[in-house]
Amino acid sequence: MPAEQPQEAAAPVEVQAEGEGEGKPKPKAKKEEDAPPRKNGLIETEYAKRGAHLDVQINPDQVVSAAEFLDGEGMTLEMVTGVDWIKENQFEVIYDYSYTGGQLLRVVVRARVDRNKPDIATVCHIFGGANWHERETWELLGINFVGHPQLEHFLLPEDADFFPLRKDFKP
Repeated sequence: MPAEQPQEAAAPVEVQAEGEGEGKPKPKAKKEEDAPPRKNGLIETEYAKRGAHLDVQINPDQVVSAAEFLDGEGMTLEMVTGVDWIKENQFEVIYDYSYTGGQLLRVVVRARVDRNKPDIATVCHIFGGANWHERETWELLGINFVGHPQLEHFLLPEDADFFPLRKDFKP
């Protein structure tokens, strides 16, 4: 990968290795959805177990800067998707990036948005391939990618007013 470029000033990033804690054991949640939302920061993960080397949680207003930085480092965007965290009244938007110009590096970038106002900036002006991924995520979950040039249905009927991947969806 090219040498690291200076980043814009942003909130401090907490870096830890997977499994590291604050020095005292945390009670295990029975299910992942019972665990509290994770704090922003970077976790170095074991690729063989997680499919990524780095897992980054950021604020929604940082996704464009993150995309620009990763693009500048020669990374490509593989996928954009979302998860409905209904109990926390949030959606999580997930971006999967990879670098294959030498040693493989995979980075997952996550940002959470309010379920009642699920707005996040588009990255399709940086990565053209994000266009369809963002459209699909908008269509199936209702996450609004602000600035997207073509948020319109392509899987569901044009008059669909429902989001089938939301956990409270009832057919």
